[in-house]
Amino acid sequence: MVPVAAHATDRTILVFGDSISAGYGLKAGEGWVALLQKRLADQGYGYRVVNASVSGETTSGGEVRLPRALGLHKPRVVVLELGANDGLRGLSLDVSRRDLSAMIEAAQVSGAKVLILGMRIPPNYGPRYTEAFEHMYADLAKKYRVPLVPFFMEKVALDGKLMQADGLHPTAAAQPLLLETAWPALRRLLGS
Repeated sequence: MVPVAAHATDRTILVFGDSISAGYGLKAGEGWVALLQKRLADQGYGYRVVNASVSGETTSGGEVRLPRALGLHKPRVVVLELGANDGLRGLSLDVSRRDLSAMIEAAQVSGAKVLILGMRIPPNYGPRYTEAFEHMYADLAKKYRVPLVPFFMEKVALDGKLMQADGLHPTAAAQPLLLETAWPALRRLLGS
């Protein structure tokens, strides 16, 4: 029997996220993931990008879906952008942490490198929950020794011109900034 890790040989980046990476409210080709594919092609990296992001996805839903995506696409890199919907719904952070841990472990067992795109949430559920949510990503990155972008929407979240009317989803104009936020950490993974 061939070890699972031996299968991660395809030059594939799997972006596994929620509506932010799925391109909610955007036209096809406008989202940061499509811009990433174009940049990789333009710069000769030879990677293909598979966007397996689903609007509204929680960490529990992602944890159920990821094993199939790993088997199907055999990525070298998994970009994990999940958790915001858990936080916005006030779900148990113990469950979110467990789900994210399971996804990181599954990706690593498959032989893929992992990049975590962290999120922050409004303080609706109080400072203790909000701070615990933010620290969850840093704790997981440290535990699993994977790179972390602490707040993926840092350059766009507080600029009303870069956010859609719902105040949650970035506009088309914000997408290049999202790519620039993720790119340094992702580029380091591609070169190693």
